[in-house]
Amino acid sequence: MKIENKSYYTDKIRAFDAKIEAIKIAFSPMTFQAVRALIELGLLQKISDAGDEGITVQELSKSSGISEYGVGVLAEMALGMGVLKINAAGCKTLGEPELPSESTENGHFDKLNDYDLGRLVLGKIGWFLLEDNCTRVNFNFTNDICYKGAFNLIDSIKNERPEGLKVFGDKWATVYEALSTLPEREKKSWFDFDHFYSDVAFPEALPIVYAKKPRQLFDIGGNTAKWAIASCKYDSDVHVTIVDLPGQTAVAEKNAKEAGFSDRISFVSGNVLDETTKLPSGANAVWMSQFLDCFSLHQITKILTKIYNSVDDNCDVFVMEPLWDMQKFEGESYALQATSLYFTCIANGNSKMYRYGELVEAIEAAGFHLVTAHHNLGSNFYSILNFRKN
Repeated sequence: MKIENKSYYTDKIRAFDAKIEAIKIAFSPMTFQAVRALIELGLLQKISDAGDEGITVQELSKSSGISEYGVGVLAEMALGMGVLKINAAGCKTLGEPELPSESTENGHFDKLNDYDLGRLVLGKIGWFLLEDNCTRVNFNFTNDICYKGAFNLIDSIKNERPEGLKVFGDKWATVYEALSTLPEREKKSWFDFDHFYSDVAFPEALPIVYAKKPRQLFDIGGNTAKWAIASCKYDSDVHVTIVDLPGQTAVAEKNAKEAGFSDRISFVSGNVLDETTKLPSGANAVWMSQFLDCFSLHQITKILTKIYNSVDDNCDVFVMEPLWDMQKFEGESYALQATSLYFTCIANGNSKMYRYGELVEAIEAAGFHLVTAHHNLGSNFYSILNFRKN
Protein backbone atom coordinates (compact mmCIF):
# COMPACT_ATOMS: atom_id res chain seq x y z
CA MET A 1 0.00 0.00 0.00
CA LYS A 2 1.35 3.40 -0.98
CA ILE A 3 1.79 6.18 1.55
CA GLU A 4 -0.62 9.04 0.87
CA ASN A 5 1.84 11.87 1.57
CA LYS A 6 3.58 12.39 -1.78
CA SER A 7 6.43 14.34 -0.20
CA TYR A 8 7.99 11.02 0.87
CA TYR A 9 8.52 10.16 -2.80
CA THR A 10 10.08 13.41 -4.03
CA ASP A 11 12.96 15.67 -2.98
CA LYS A 12 11.97 19.07 -4.31
CA ILE A 13 13.44 21.24 -1.57
CA ARG A 14 15.98 23.81 -2.77
CA ALA A 15 19.57 23.18 -1.71
CA PHE A 16 19.62 26.52 0.14
CA ASP A 17 16.54 25.56 2.18
CA ALA A 18 17.84 22.03 2.72
CA LYS A 19 20.99 23.45 4.30
CA ILE A 20 18.90 25.59 6.64
CA GLU A 21 16.90 22.53 7.72
CA ALA A 22 20.13 20.58 8.26
CA ILE A 23 21.51 23.38 10.44
CA LYS A 24 18.28 23.35 12.47
CA ILE A 25 18.72 19.63 13.07
CA ALA A 26 22.35 20.15 14.09
CA PHE A 27 21.38 22.62 16.81
CA SER A 28 17.99 21.13 17.73
CA PRO A 29 18.90 19.99 21.27
CA MET A 30 20.01 23.55 22.10
CA THR A 31 17.02 25.22 20.49
CA PHE A 32 14.64 22.86 22.28
CA GLN A 33 16.14 23.84 25.63
CA ALA A 34 15.98 27.53 24.67
CA VAL A 35 12.22 27.20 24.17
CA ARG A 36 11.93 25.28 27.42
CA ALA A 37 13.73 28.12 29.23
CA LEU A 38 11.48 30.76 27.64
CA ILE A 39 8.40 28.84 28.77
CA GLU A 40 9.48 27.83 32.27
CA LEU A 41 10.96 31.23 33.09
CA GLY A 42 7.67 32.83 32.08
CA LEU A 43 9.27 34.94 29.35
CA LEU A 44 7.19 33.61 26.47
CA GLN A 45 3.99 34.34 28.42
CA LYS A 46 5.16 37.89 29.17
CA ILE A 47 5.83 38.47 25.49
CA SER A 48 2.40 37.09 24.65
CA ASP A 49 0.77 39.30 27.27
CA ALA A 50 2.46 42.36 25.71
CA GLY A 51 0.32 41.86 22.63
CA ASP A 52 0.96 43.59 19.32
CA GLU A 53 2.92 46.41 20.94
CA GLY A 54 5.56 44.01 22.14
CA ILE A 55 8.12 44.25 24.92
CA THR A 56 11.85 44.99 25.04
CA VAL A 57 14.64 42.84 26.43
CA GLN A 58 15.17 45.49 29.11
CA GLU A 59 11.52 45.40 30.16
CA LEU A 60 11.54 41.60 30.20
CA SER A 61 14.65 41.60 32.34
CA LYS A 62 13.19 44.05 34.84
CA SER A 63 9.87 42.23 35.18
CA SER A 64 11.37 38.74 35.41
CA GLY A 65 14.51 39.37 37.46
CA ILE A 66 16.61 37.67 34.78
CA SER A 67 19.65 39.50 33.43
CA GLU A 68 19.46 41.29 30.10
CA TYR A 69 22.15 38.91 28.89
CA GLY A 70 20.06 35.85 29.76
CA VAL A 71 16.89 37.27 28.23
CA GLY A 72 18.86 38.44 25.20
CA VAL A 73 20.44 35.13 24.20
CA LEU A 74 17.11 33.34 24.54
CA ALA A 75 15.27 36.03 22.57
CA GLU A 76 17.84 36.03 19.78
CA MET A 77 17.60 32.26 19.41
CA ALA A 78 13.81 32.49 19.43
CA LEU A 79 14.00 35.05 16.63
CA GLY A 80 16.13 32.63 14.62
CA MET A 81 13.53 29.91 15.16
CA GLY A 82 10.58 32.13 14.23
CA VAL A 83 9.17 31.77 17.74
CA LEU A 84 9.44 35.54 18.21
CA LYS A 85 9.23 38.47 15.83
CA ILE A 86 10.16 42.15 16.12
CA ASN A 87 7.44 44.79 16.01
CA ALA A 88 8.71 46.89 13.11
CA ALA A 89 6.49 49.81 14.09
CA GLY A 90 8.21 49.96 17.46
CA CYS A 91 11.76 50.06 16.08
CA LYS A 92 13.71 53.29 16.19
CA THR A 93 15.90 52.22 13.30
CA LEU A 94 14.75 50.20 10.30
CA GLY A 95 16.92 48.84 7.53
CA GLU A 96 20.64 49.68 7.59
CA PRO A 97 21.44 51.77 10.69
CA GLU A 98 23.45 54.92 10.29
CA LEU A 99 26.40 54.42 12.64
CA PRO A 100 27.58 57.35 14.77
CA SER A 101 30.79 58.94 13.64
CA GLU A 102 32.37 58.77 17.05
CA SER A 103 32.25 56.28 19.89
CA THR A 104 32.67 56.76 23.60
CA GLU A 105 35.90 56.08 25.45
CA ASN A 106 34.79 52.61 26.43
CA GLY A 107 34.03 51.66 22.84
CA HIS A 108 30.23 51.92 23.01
CA PHE A 109 28.14 54.08 20.75
CA ASP A 110 26.67 57.20 22.31
CA LYS A 111 23.21 56.33 21.04
CA LEU A 112 23.23 52.72 22.25
CA ASN A 113 19.46 52.55 22.54
CA ASP A 114 19.15 53.03 18.79
CA TYR A 115 20.66 49.59 18.42
CA ASP A 116 18.47 47.67 20.84
CA LEU A 117 16.83 44.47 19.65
CA GLY A 118 13.45 46.18 19.49
CA ARG A 119 10.02 45.31 20.82
CA LEU A 120 9.50 41.56 20.79
CA VAL A 121 6.16 40.03 19.84
CA LEU A 122 4.98 36.43 19.74
CA GLY A 123 5.25 34.74 16.34
CA LYS A 124 2.81 32.12 15.09
CA ILE A 125 5.21 29.33 16.05
CA GLY A 126 5.48 30.83 19.52
CA TRP A 127 1.70 30.91 19.82
CA PHE A 128 1.47 27.17 19.12
CA LEU A 129 4.24 26.43 21.62
CA LEU A 130 2.38 28.41 24.26
CA GLU A 131 -1.29 27.76 23.51
CA ASP A 132 -1.74 24.60 21.42
CA ASN A 133 -2.61 21.57 23.55
CA CYS A 134 -1.08 19.06 21.13
CA THR A 135 2.23 20.94 20.96
CA ARG A 136 2.36 21.43 24.72
CA VAL A 137 1.69 17.76 25.46
CA ASN A 138 4.35 16.68 22.96
CA PHE A 139 6.84 19.21 24.32
CA ASN A 140 6.43 18.21 27.97
CA PHE A 141 6.57 14.52 27.09
CA THR A 142 9.79 15.00 25.11
CA ASN A 143 11.39 17.06 27.87
CA ASP A 144 10.34 15.01 30.90
CA ILE A 145 10.37 11.47 29.47
CA CYS A 146 12.56 11.36 26.36
CA TYR A 147 15.19 14.09 26.35
CA LYS A 148 17.90 12.67 28.62
CA GLY A 149 17.37 9.09 27.53
CA ALA A 150 17.54 10.00 23.83
CA PHE A 151 21.34 10.22 24.15
CA ASN A 152 21.25 6.42 24.37
CA LEU A 153 19.35 5.95 21.10
CA ILE A 154 22.31 4.41 19.26
CA ASP A 155 22.81 1.78 21.98
CA SER A 156 19.07 1.12 21.98
CA ILE A 157 19.12 0.53 18.23
CA LYS A 158 22.10 -1.80 18.50
CA ASN A 159 20.88 -3.76 21.51
CA GLU A 160 17.11 -3.66 20.86
CA ARG A 161 16.62 -2.60 24.46
CA PRO A 162 15.39 0.72 25.89
CA GLU A 163 18.83 1.85 27.06
CA GLY A 164 17.54 5.37 27.74
CA LEU A 165 15.18 4.06 30.43
CA LYS A 166 18.12 3.87 32.83
CA VAL A 167 17.82 7.62 33.45
CA PHE A 168 14.86 6.66 35.67
CA GLY A 169 16.59 3.68 37.31
CA ASP A 170 17.84 0.23 36.47
CA LYS A 171 15.03 -1.90 37.91
CA TRP A 172 12.78 -2.14 34.85
CA ALA A 173 12.85 -3.77 31.45
CA THR A 174 10.14 -1.45 30.05
CA VAL A 175 8.75 1.96 30.95
CA TYR A 176 5.35 0.46 31.78
CA GLU A 177 6.78 -1.30 34.82
CA ALA A 178 8.25 2.03 35.97
CA LEU A 179 5.17 4.23 35.52
CA SER A 180 3.79 3.96 39.03
CA THR A 181 7.15 4.98 40.54
CA LEU A 182 8.06 7.87 38.22
CA PRO A 183 8.41 11.34 39.81
CA GLU A 184 5.12 13.25 39.73
CA ARG A 185 6.12 15.67 36.97
CA GLU A 186 7.35 12.88 34.70
CA LYS A 187 4.34 10.72 35.49
CA LYS A 188 1.95 13.56 34.63
CA SER A 189 3.72 14.23 31.32
CA TRP A 190 3.55 10.54 30.38
CA PHE A 191 -0.15 10.14 31.16
CA ASP A 192 -1.05 13.52 29.60
CA PHE A 193 0.63 12.34 26.40
CA ASP A 194 -0.97 8.91 26.50
CA HIS A 195 -4.48 10.21 27.18
CA PHE A 196 -4.28 13.09 24.72
CA TYR A 197 -3.57 10.76 21.85
CA SER A 198 -6.40 8.35 22.63
CA ASP A 199 -9.15 10.09 24.58
CA VAL A 200 -9.95 12.57 21.79
CA ALA A 201 -11.16 9.71 19.58
CA PHE A 202 -13.41 8.11 22.22
CA PRO A 203 -16.63 9.98 21.24
CA GLU A 204 -16.36 8.64 17.69
CA ALA A 205 -15.09 5.22 18.77
CA LEU A 206 -17.86 4.39 21.24
CA PRO A 207 -20.71 4.15 18.65
CA ILE A 208 -18.54 1.89 16.48
CA VAL A 209 -17.62 -0.53 19.28
CA TYR A 210 -21.08 -0.64 20.85
CA ALA A 211 -23.11 -0.80 17.63
CA LYS A 212 -23.82 -4.49 18.30
CA LYS A 213 -24.38 -3.99 22.05
CA PRO A 214 -21.66 -6.33 23.42
CA ARG A 215 -22.41 -7.29 27.01
CA GLN A 216 -18.89 -8.44 27.92
CA LEU A 217 -15.96 -6.36 26.67
CA PHE A 218 -12.31 -7.08 27.45
CA ASP A 219 -10.12 -3.97 27.51
CA ILE A 220 -6.57 -5.24 27.04
CA GLY A 221 -4.06 -2.62 28.11
CA GLY A 222 -6.79 -0.71 29.92
CA ASN A 223 -4.32 1.59 31.67
CA THR A 224 -6.13 4.01 34.03
CA ALA A 225 -9.66 2.80 33.08
CA LYS A 226 -10.48 5.84 30.92
CA TRP A 227 -12.06 3.70 28.18
CA ALA A 228 -13.77 1.37 30.64
CA ILE A 229 -15.39 4.27 32.48
CA ALA A 230 -16.42 5.93 29.21
CA SER A 231 -17.93 2.60 28.12
CA CYS A 232 -19.97 2.23 31.29
CA LYS A 233 -21.30 5.76 30.87
CA TYR A 234 -22.15 5.12 27.22
CA ASP A 235 -23.78 1.70 27.64
CA SER A 236 -25.59 0.98 30.90
CA ASP A 237 -25.52 -2.80 30.38
CA VAL A 238 -21.90 -3.50 29.48
CA HIS A 239 -19.38 -5.15 31.81
CA VAL A 240 -15.72 -4.37 31.13
CA THR A 241 -12.76 -6.52 32.15
CA ILE A 242 -9.44 -4.69 32.13
CA VAL A 243 -6.31 -6.75 31.45
CA ASP A 244 -3.06 -4.96 32.30
CA LEU A 245 0.07 -4.97 34.43
CA PRO A 246 -0.48 -4.97 38.22
CA GLY A 247 0.64 -1.35 38.63
CA GLN A 248 -1.87 -0.19 36.04
CA THR A 249 -4.78 -2.31 37.28
CA ALA A 250 -4.28 -0.94 40.80
CA VAL A 251 -4.72 2.61 39.50
CA ALA A 252 -7.58 1.55 37.23
CA GLU A 253 -9.42 -0.14 40.10
CA LYS A 254 -9.18 3.01 42.19
CA ASN A 255 -10.48 5.16 39.31
CA ALA A 256 -13.33 2.74 38.54
CA LYS A 257 -14.44 2.82 42.17
CA GLU A 258 -14.33 6.62 42.31
CA ALA A 259 -16.41 6.77 39.11
CA GLY A 260 -19.03 4.48 40.68
CA PHE A 261 -18.48 1.50 38.36
CA SER A 262 -16.69 -0.98 40.61
CA ASP A 263 -19.56 -3.44 40.05
CA ARG A 264 -19.23 -3.26 36.25
CA ILE A 265 -15.46 -3.10 35.80
CA SER A 266 -13.29 -6.04 36.83
CA PHE A 267 -9.59 -6.75 36.46
CA VAL A 268 -7.06 -9.35 35.37
CA SER A 269 -3.54 -8.43 36.43
CA GLY A 270 -0.53 -9.75 34.55
CA ASN A 271 1.77 -9.40 31.58
CA VAL A 272 -0.21 -10.38 28.50
CA LEU A 273 2.98 -11.73 26.90
CA ASP A 274 3.66 -14.03 29.84
CA GLU A 275 2.59 -17.63 29.28
CA THR A 276 1.19 -17.73 32.83
CA THR A 277 -1.23 -14.88 32.14
CA LYS A 278 -4.46 -16.49 30.99
CA LEU A 279 -7.14 -14.45 29.24
CA PRO A 280 -10.68 -15.15 30.44
CA SER A 281 -13.27 -16.40 27.98
CA GLY A 282 -16.75 -15.08 27.26
CA ALA A 283 -15.95 -11.77 25.55
CA ASN A 284 -18.40 -10.40 23.00
CA ALA A 285 -15.81 -7.78 22.06
CA VAL A 286 -12.12 -7.14 22.69
CA TRP A 287 -10.79 -3.58 22.73
CA MET A 288 -7.17 -2.46 22.44
CA SER A 289 -6.60 1.29 22.36
CA GLN A 290 -3.07 2.41 21.52
CA PHE A 291 -1.84 -0.85 23.03
CA LEU A 292 -0.32 -2.85 20.21
CA ASP A 293 2.18 -0.10 19.37
CA CYS A 294 3.84 -1.08 22.66
CA PHE A 295 4.98 -4.37 21.11
CA SER A 296 7.03 -5.67 18.21
CA LEU A 297 5.26 -7.17 15.20
CA HIS A 298 6.21 -10.65 16.40
CA GLN A 299 4.80 -9.92 19.85
CA ILE A 300 1.61 -8.50 18.32
CA THR A 301 1.01 -11.78 16.52
CA LYS A 302 1.70 -13.64 19.78
CA ILE A 303 -0.82 -11.50 21.71
CA LEU A 304 -3.47 -11.86 19.02
CA THR A 305 -2.92 -15.62 18.96
CA LYS A 306 -3.67 -15.71 22.69
CA ILE A 307 -6.80 -13.65 22.05
CA TYR A 308 -7.75 -15.92 19.14
CA ASN A 309 -7.64 -18.95 21.44
CA SER A 310 -9.83 -17.27 24.09
CA VAL A 311 -12.73 -15.91 21.99
CA ASP A 312 -15.43 -17.49 19.85
CA ASP A 313 -16.21 -16.88 16.18
CA ASN A 314 -18.72 -14.11 16.94
CA CYS A 315 -16.35 -11.94 18.96
CA ASP A 316 -15.32 -8.61 17.44
CA VAL A 317 -11.74 -7.50 18.05
CA PHE A 318 -11.25 -3.73 17.83
CA VAL A 319 -7.80 -2.17 17.51
CA MET A 320 -7.47 1.61 17.74
CA GLU A 321 -4.15 3.08 16.64
CA PRO A 322 -2.81 6.28 15.07
CA LEU A 323 -1.21 4.93 11.89
CA TRP A 324 1.44 7.30 10.60
CA ASP A 325 0.78 6.61 6.92
CA MET A 326 -2.96 7.32 7.34
CA GLN A 327 -2.62 10.84 8.73
CA LYS A 328 -4.10 13.82 6.90
CA PHE A 329 -1.30 16.23 7.73
CA GLU A 330 2.48 16.05 7.67
CA GLY A 331 2.80 17.32 11.26
CA GLU A 332 0.77 14.43 12.65
CA SER A 333 2.85 11.87 10.74
CA TYR A 334 6.04 13.54 11.97
CA ALA A 335 4.88 13.36 15.58
CA LEU A 336 4.13 9.65 15.24
CA GLN A 337 7.48 8.94 13.58
CA ALA A 338 9.18 10.75 16.46
CA THR A 339 7.13 8.78 18.97
CA SER A 340 8.61 5.61 17.50
CA LEU A 341 12.01 6.79 18.75
CA TYR A 342 10.55 7.05 22.26
CA PHE A 343 9.54 3.39 22.02
CA THR A 344 13.04 2.53 20.86
CA CYS A 345 15.08 4.26 23.56
CA ILE A 346 12.68 4.62 26.51
CA ALA A 347 9.63 2.37 26.35
CA ASN A 348 10.70 -1.10 25.33
CA GLY A 349 13.34 -1.07 22.59
CA ASN A 350 11.41 -3.01 19.95
CA SER A 351 8.09 -1.36 19.04
CA LYS A 352 6.94 1.72 17.14
CA MET A 353 4.01 3.56 15.62
CA TYR A 354 2.97 1.31 12.76
CA ARG A 355 1.84 1.66 9.19
CA TYR A 356 -1.59 0.37 8.27
CA GLY A 357 -0.43 -2.57 6.18
CA GLU A 358 2.20 -3.95 8.55
CA LEU A 359 -0.14 -3.86 11.55
CA VAL A 360 -2.97 -5.61 9.67
CA GLU A 361 -0.54 -8.27 8.43
CA ALA A 362 0.74 -9.00 11.97
CA ILE A 363 -2.83 -9.39 13.30
CA GLU A 364 -4.02 -11.54 10.41
CA ALA A 365 -1.01 -13.81 10.97
CA ALA A 366 -2.74 -14.88 14.20
CA GLY A 367 -5.76 -16.18 12.29
CA PHE A 368 -7.99 -13.09 12.20
CA HIS A 369 -9.24 -11.25 9.14
CA LEU A 370 -9.97 -7.55 8.78
CA VAL A 371 -13.71 -6.85 8.61
CA THR A 372 -13.82 -3.07 8.51
CA ALA A 373 -11.40 -0.15 8.88
CA HIS A 374 -12.50 3.26 10.14
CA HIS A 375 -9.97 6.05 9.57
CA ASN A 376 -9.59 9.72 10.53
CA LEU A 377 -11.33 9.51 13.91
CA GLY A 378 -10.83 12.43 16.27
CA SER A 379 -8.53 15.40 15.80
CA ASN A 380 -5.49 13.08 15.86
CA PHE A 381 -6.84 10.92 13.00
CA TYR A 382 -7.06 7.54 14.66
CA SER A 383 -7.96 4.32 12.89
CA ILE A 384 -10.19 1.59 14.31
CA LEU A 385 -9.61 -1.82 12.75
CA ASN A 386 -12.31 -4.44 13.31
CA PHE A 387 -11.17 -8.08 13.11
CA ARG A 388 -12.89 -11.45 13.43
CA LYS A 389 -11.69 -15.02 13.42
CA ASN A 390 -11.32 -16.67 10.01
